[in-house]
Amino acid sequence: MSDRLDGEKSETVAWRGPRWLRGPRPASVPPLIGSAGVLVGLLDIVSGVFPRFRHSRMHALAEVLPGAVSPLAAAASLVVGILLLLLAHGLKRRKRRAWTAAVALLPVGAVAQLVYRHSAFGAVLSLLLLGFLVWHRKEFAALPDPRSRWKALANAVVLGGASFGIGLVIVSSHPARIVGSPTLWERVQHVLWGLCGFEGPIAYTHGVDYTVGYSLGALGLLTAATTAYLAFRPEHPAARLTEDDERRLRELLERHGGRDSLGYFALRRDKGAVFSPTGKAAVCYRVISGVMLASGDPIGDVEAWPGAIERFMEVARAHSWTPAVTGCSETGGQVWTRETGMDALELGDEAIVDVAGFTLSGRSMRNVRQMVKRIERNGYETRVRRVRDLEPEELARIQRAADAWRDTDTERGFSMALGRIDADADGDAVIATAHQAPEEGAEPGPFGDLKAMQHYVPWGRDGISLELMRRDRSADPGMNELLIVAALQAAPELKIARVSLNFAVFRSSLERGEKLGAGPVIRVWRGMLIFLSRWYQIESLYKFNDKFQPHWEPRFVVFRNSRDIPRIGLAALQAEGYLELRLPRALRRRTPAEPLPCAHVPTPRSVPGAVERAA
Repeated sequence: MSDRLDGEKSETVAWRGPRWLRGPRPASVPPLIGSAGVLVGLLDIVSGVFPRFRHSRMHALAEVLPGAVSPLAAAASLVVGILLLLLAHGLKRRKRRAWTAAVALLPVGAVAQLVYRHSAFGAVLSLLLLGFLVWHRKEFAALPDPRSRWKALANAVVLGGASFGIGLVIVSSHPARIVGSPTLWERVQHVLWGLCGFEGPIAYTHGVDYTVGYSLGALGLLTAATTAYLAFRPEHPAARLTEDDERRLRELLERHGGRDSLGYFALRRDKGAVFSPTGKAAVCYRVISGVMLASGDPIGDVEAWPGAIERFMEVARAHSWTPAVTGCSETGGQVWTRETGMDALELGDEAIVDVAGFTLSGRSMRNVRQMVKRIERNGYETRVRRVRDLEPEELARIQRAADAWRDTDTERGFSMALGRIDADADGDAVIATAHQAPEEGAEPGPFGDLKAMQHYVPWGRDGISLELMRRDRSADPGMNELLIVAALQAAPELKIARVSLNFAVFRSSLERGEKLGAGPVIRVWRGMLIFLSRWYQIESLYKFNDKFQPHWEPRFVVFRNSRDIPRIGLAALQAEGYLELRLPRALRRRTPAEPLPCAHVPTPRSVPGAVERAA
């Protein structure tokens, strides 16, 4: 008997049968089960809220059960229904913990429906869903997300409000048992007391209505228990850069850092990193609201990018996160789309100034030239230095000033922000400062003569990228223009040939929309962008950058499905600090003094860092 050779076709062909006999595709099973969980959960809630059917064929079952069983079944049906609704999103995202909880809850819900409603329909539906879950158990293998105590706070508010509303319906759905006609305020009081486990002001014909009491108590207990679990559950921290990760990234930037102006921002310590099998490339990311968000191009050798991208996608699949990339270059977008099958959309343009070609002369630079000359006549002077050349006392003063001049409670930036000024770790960075001596007899400000500052991070060996702009609000207008011009003029002495300025979102749309002959669609889109510029710096950043006559490099966002775009957009806004959410101090997670192992990310190098974003 001879063995079949590799590559030789087998003569046995598996019978596949019609599509409807093969069942749903594996990819569609979790969303289908999640939707079915919502249906069963709603059915359980309705079963627990409203009185049971008195004329059901199974009503005889109630005659042989103890008196307390039926009220307990109503409470159990309510609890199971609400929990299934809470688990539905996790089931759709293939979460293993959600699957385990649903498998444990569905039999309880089936029994509760039989006992209280005496109807087999809901019980059979629950058991069918249970069987479907068990049959497709291999589809639910996603690991847990990083813990966020915001979920505990949201659970207390949302579930507490839902419990109150359901409790009010329960109290109002048993009018025949109530003595008199209680007012709405009395019903509200009865619900609030019931959620806390006490009897309220409403009296019942049979003394105490155990169905109402047990149901309200169960709702209150469920709200308290789930909130406590979410607040104190075992931690699954987000991946952060370790010292080893940072060392390896710096080695890659030393060899390939000149390829991408955003490369140095990979060293933010609130990002995680996944490396290619060869270690020659890496993708840095952050997980926000279930979105695994990478920024810029992969770090390292272009030939090794596919390996790092594949590793990134593996981690996203393992956790059922939504993969996305923001701010990648055209080359990066081509590699991402080719290797993953995802799609790309132009997000905006990055302003890059060639130092050798920059000059203040000419009509196009007249406004900038006049502004700079006017500020210099008012007694301002500028200094542009490497961070390592500053004295520790002056660097600390600049850092304090930057914190004090920040106009928001939190630091903004993710894709083009480093979040720290560190002479030891980032000595090659450049700081430009503006100074004005106080008038004679006037008191110096809290930061001496310092009036504005800008921080630039390295871009390879001959470039810098603008990372931070801050100024004293009492300083003359035009501080940012003054310091950018100073940095460009001092660049040759620092052996800098190119400077990356701010990123202008949807710049090409703004430019095309104002041209003669622009179509109605692009004009409407431009009008919407201008309207949004009232709250977000869209048009203003474009106009500001355009003053320096840069050349524009397009940047792209890469996404898997069009329906993911709103979710990715919200995650990006949160990452950039425009939708920053802050917990009450008592609920904030303390930063550990030492890095802790990150058990939920399947890579030995992914551990949480000990340093949150500076500033």
